[in-house]
Amino acid sequence: MDEKLHFQGVDGTDLVYWRWTPIQPERNIPVVLLHGAASNSTRWWHFVEHSRLITDRLLFRPDLRGHGESIWRGPIRLEHWSQDIAGMLRHEQQAEAFIVGHCLGANIAFDFASRYPKMCAGLVLVEPIACESVTGILARLKAFLPILRLSVKFLRLLNQLGFYRRRLESMNLRDLDRRVHEATSTKLEKVLENNSSPWRDIKVMPIAQYLGNFIEVLRPLPVSAVHCPCLVIQSSGQSITDPEKTKTVLGKLVEVEFIEIESEHWIPTTHPARLCELIDAWILQNRANKKYFWYR
Repeated sequence: MDEKLHFQGVDGTDLVYWRWTPIQPERNIPVVLLHGAASNSTRWWHFVEHSRLITDRLLFRPDLRGHGESIWRGPIRLEHWSQDIAGMLRHEQQAEAFIVGHCLGANIAFDFASRYPKMCAGLVLVEPIACESVTGILARLKAFLPILRLSVKFLRLLNQLGFYRRRLESMNLRDLDRRVHEATSTKLEKVLENNSSPWRDIKVMPIAQYLGNFIEVLRPLPVSAVHCPCLVIQSSGQSITDPEKTKTVLGKLVEVEFIEIESEHWIPTTHPARLCELIDAWILQNRANKKYFWYR
């Protein structure tokens, strides 16, 4: 059963998440699925429909603060998202979880593991962004981070004064993904480009939060502070990051496995079945499953 639920952040903000509950739940470690920048919980629609994990464990898919239905126009940093995830798990009375994240969500998962190690059974990082490995527009943005921060502060000041859009468009990633799956090889690149258009992104979320995503994704990853098992699933393309440089940075983790898929930066869209199988296999064989307990 899939249902939309709410919980309150530590500041009282109403935050939305989806919970998949199997018909016959067992005492297995739940899984938290974190979407990427300018996205929402529907990023994981394919996984929830096809994963082997849906038969016997809880799956949580939050709309991260500032995204989807978790409307927020205030300051937001990696540590705030991590705090929200911990709050959601406590709200659900769960002692720990596997944390799966894509893009910005992978970086948030990483931050969560460093701050709440006892609540993190393991990490699956799908196309994580290490600031040392960024290419393309992200590499160019690094030089303009001070200007970007000032822009975000100005926009948030305007928001506080009441200048903001009262209505944001909704977005279902299932619809966008299907356009990719139905596209011919000659039109695939164009469809992917349209799906990742910033003009589309700012229609579905506050502009300050959109720009803030770039600031947070370019923060250094706390590699030395993460000690749980990790699976890193990278794309071979170099439009967003250099996979070899990412491997060098994350190769310093205590326990890590790398898998590379021939793709650009949209593995959940272009290779959903392959991604689903990799996540399933890694979580099911993880030794943490043998020692799990509930608060209940």
